[in-house]
Amino acid sequence: MSDPLRPNGPKIIAVANQKGGVGKTTTTINLGAALSERGLKVLVVDLDPQGNSSTGLGIEPDDREHTTYELLLDDVPLEEIILDTLTPGLKLVPATIDLSSADIELHANEKRSFLLHDALRQVGMDRYGFDYVLIDCPPSLNLLTVNAMVAAHSVLVPLQSEFFALEGLSQLMLTVREVRQSANPDLRIEGVLLTMHDSRNNLSRQVEDDARDNLGDLVFATVIPRNVRVSEAPSYAQSVLSYDTQSKGAAAYRALADELLRKNTKAAA
Repeated sequence: MSDPLRPNGPKIIAVANQKGGVGKTTTTINLGAALSERGLKVLVVDLDPQGNSSTGLGIEPDDREHTTYELLLDDVPLEEIILDTLTPGLKLVPATIDLSSADIELHANEKRSFLLHDALRQVGMDRYGFDYVLIDCPPSLNLLTVNAMVAAHSVLVPLQSEFFALEGLSQLMLTVREVRQSANPDLRIEGVLLTMHDSRNNLSRQVEDDARDNLGDLVFATVIPRNVRVSEAPSYAQSVLSYDTQSKGAAAYRALADELLRKNTKAAA
């Protein structure tokens, strides 16, 4: 579950899909909130220059003095970067548009693929006692996403229940394989998560059937429904668990957290 040399280190999961609008940020925020609701300590790392995880967790742009840009490229102490959120047990490394230039600057660094890996394993992380680190990746397979995959133990792939949903997975899986061969041999797929699913819709059911036929047990049993409360919550800078704790969306993300914990407990046994 963690690094052999740091047995108490957190489980690091990159939430990635090069397609936009599939629910990466929504999943990162709500899974993080659901895990923290279970009493776990969670860090969200916003690696998307759009900074939507930061906004969705209630951190205004003016409050983001230090960000993932500094985490990757500067020697700013962790305690000056990691911020509290309104969700107990859930902390954040925020992002701003400054991160958009980081991909260019990373190319000039000889350790360009390992910067996030090293940042998340510095001694200063231990004082926080995180159980999970969730990395919200940008909607592309650029160096930022590669950094996330090199840093992570696993990749969680949100998959929107729509036509052509499976087509983009081949490139993502190829990138995972390349990272596994070159920089992170232990990287694995945590699971594929079906999002924005409407069980009344024939297309959603077909996408689910195709995903389960092609990917088998890689697909989470939990499915995230298309739910207006999930869509509304970010505009109030809340997770759906806080915004409407009784909603179907909140129940689904709680179920996802429980399924993830069961999988990892079984794997560690």
